[in-house]
Amino acid sequence: MTMTRRALLGSIVAAPALAQTPTWPSHSIRLIVPFAAGGAADSAARAITPKMAEALGQSFVIENRTGAGGSLGGGAVASAAPDGYTLLWDASSHLVNPALMRGLNFDYATGFTPISQVVTFPGVLAVKTGFPAASVAEFIAQAKARPGSISVGTQGNATAGHIGLLQFSRRAGIEVIHVPYRGGADAARDLAAGTVDAVFITTVSAGPLVDAGRARFLAVSTLQRIPSRPDVPTLAESGFPGFDSNEWAAFFGPAGLPATVRQRLFQALEGALADAGVRQRLAQIGAVPVGSTPEAFTRFCAEGRVAMAELVRQAGIKLE
Repeated sequence: MTMTRRALLGSIVAAPALAQTPTWPSHSIRLIVPFAAGGAADSAARAITPKMAEALGQSFVIENRTGAGGSLGGGAVASAAPDGYTLLWDASSHLVNPALMRGLNFDYATGFTPISQVVTFPGVLAVKTGFPAASVAEFIAQAKARPGSISVGTQGNATAGHIGLLQFSRRAGIEVIHVPYRGGADAARDLAAGTVDAVFITTVSAGPLVDAGRARFLAVSTLQRIPSRPDVPTLAESGFPGFDSNEWAAFFGPAGLPATVRQRLFQALEGALADAGVRQRLAQIGAVPVGSTPEAFTRFCAEGRVAMAELVRQAGIKLE
């Protein structure tokens, strides 16, 4: 009888601890990607999530939900339950959209839990063959000699390329003609044809042209030189200290995501980014691993929203 009472008492004491045992994730995780399948951002997500799934014991189901500058996908996650089973894979537009879009049914500033900036896609200033500049200094000299006559293509209005071009032009004190395209591939194609004088797009979009001798890199827009193009100087070392403006991709959850879930996701991400196979696949699409901590990425987003809102206001950027 005594043993029975002790066993019963033990089961009562153990019950709360058992109920608190974390069970996440107990089924697959939906990852909403607001970009087209096959693009650089989508490809990066597909390179990383299988290794994360191994660590978490559950698969990621990627759902490409494009449209409205990424806000359709963003809205789906902002309205989802904060249980860790619906996540967002977003890009730099996450910080620009709040300054451009009106009438959204969610708030970019309060509707999400930043998890980590996962990768960056380095930007590059490249010129067509025959353009009379072999360095950033010479490009600036040409732009000042012919104000408002040099055309520079980007992957579209309010994209990372457009923002980077604006920042560079303002700091350099030059005026160029911005030519927005519907993607980096289109801008690169016109650069090869000589339709535009230069581009400010990702290295992965411009690289094939340079390798084929149909364009020249002047500088990358990262703080450090990138391993795939070690001979190309940075804008930071070309007279613009601290210049760092690139496309990126990151994990977000809905607002209110439990800290334990966020930390498990980050730990799984750390493991994935340390994997040689994952890093090789990322390098093939021109992505540079970052893996910032949740705390650092939260600060990055808060500061970035303020900076982008001011830049959009000053430059009068509008969506197409």
